[in-house]
Amino acid sequence: MTAVPKFTYVRSKKLLQACRALPCQHCGASDGTVCAAHSNQAQHGKGKSIKASDVFVASLCFRCHTALDQGADLTREQRIAMWTDAWRSTVRGLLRLGLWPQDIPIPDIRSFH
Repeated sequence: MTAVPKFTYVRSKKLLQACRALPCQHCGASDGTVCAAHSNQAQHGKGKSIKASDVFVASLCFRCHTALDQGADLTREQRIAMWTDAWRSTVRGLLRLGLWPQDIPIPDIRSFH
């Protein structure tokens, strides 16, 4: 039997709040509904009753967040691609604006799909 390493979660209210400073990283909306949308992928720490680590959040508006989490119009692959693109843009945007909290490790945006 192979031991599975325990996932290390990051929880940061500062990071989640910073996501609100960006427009939606999918459609560009700045309508007051933009918030941190957590990844729905197990590789990012998503579990049955637990959200992914806070370093895996994308700034998305309500419409895009809903389409991502509950939309039947997107395939699984399309949802993953949509979230991944928005996440990478979110990380870049927060870093560019100096809003990424200094005490939170910066994820390698090239290493996740």
